[in-house]
Amino acid sequence: MPNTAHTFSSDVAFTDTVKAVQLRKGSRDAYARVEGAGGFETVITPELRAFVAQQTSVFLATANADNQPYIQHRGGPAGFLHVLDERTIAFADYRGNKQFITTGNLIDNPKVHLFLIDYAQRQRVKIWGEAKVVASADDSALLRALTPESYPARIEQAIVIRVHAWDANCPQHIPRRVEAADVAKQLAAKDARIAELETALREGRSRLGRE
Repeated sequence: MPNTAHTFSSDVAFTDTVKAVQLRKGSRDAYARVEGAGGFETVITPELRAFVAQQTSVFLATANADNQPYIQHRGGPAGFLHVLDERTIAFADYRGNKQFITTGNLIDNPKVHLFLIDYAQRQRVKIWGEAKVVASADDSALLRALTPESYPARIEQAIVIRVHAWDANCPQHIPRRVEAADVAKQLAAKDARIAELETALREGRSRLGRE
């Protein structure tokens, strides 16, 4: 459940110090109105579920017992991030270089932050929560359900995130980029259209030659 020590769900990000900076820089009134409306979202809406399902990349931030932050990238085919219910996101954690920094950090400090960005649509979402590592031996059914089909990666474990709050950013300053797979589809469609037009042109010339 969301942290009940917070007056507003947005307090997960807007600490007293942050609010003091907002006041000094002139944005406190705007964010006070956010608080007046209840703060950040605390449940996964259908819109967020759809956005999560489309992502092929996510950045996962953790911190160790010394409060040293660490950001880990995780990726996979669209759908590798799973919304299990209105407060839970999970994904299969693939075997990598075996540093296990994220895993160790979560033992000391379960608080996490997910940062999702869609460059093509210029959208980004920030998610705060707490996470745990689930080993295959503890829940093999969960790991099977999280494993993407036909994806050549060995599953090490699962990361399950309990969502406390989330917020969407404006598209300002997000560079527009597209996925290579999307570009390939567009090029294939263009090539098919060119081939279609070339065939029609040849057939038209052939008909003219017979007339």
